[in-house]
Amino acid sequence: MIGGHGESRERRLTLYTKPDCELCHEAKAALLALSQEFTLDVVEIDITTDTALYDAFHAEIPVGFLGGQKLFKYRVDLALVRRQIARRRGGFMGRWRSILWPSPS
Repeated sequence: MIGGHGESRERRLTLYTKPDCELCHEAKAALLALSQEFTLDVVEIDITTDTALYDAFHAEIPVGFLGGQKLFKYRVDLALVRRQIARRRGGFMGRWRSILWPSPS
């Protein structure tokens, strides 16, 4: 996954958490279930292992990033995550858009 390839970056969802955080446990469970649906790589990072990460995220956890962009904080909105994954992958909405609203010739 390391190497900067766009496709692998778009498949990686980074979840910043800390131990003993109930919201973090809920977010992780939801994302792991979703990872099976979308072949998504969920990477969990404990913010207590790095002072800079702790300073950046201690008031927002859990916080998730997809493709380097913040996707959510506190709670996972699965519908939003699904839409963002589909959008980044040129998902079914893009195909439906071309059928429903064809480009002028």
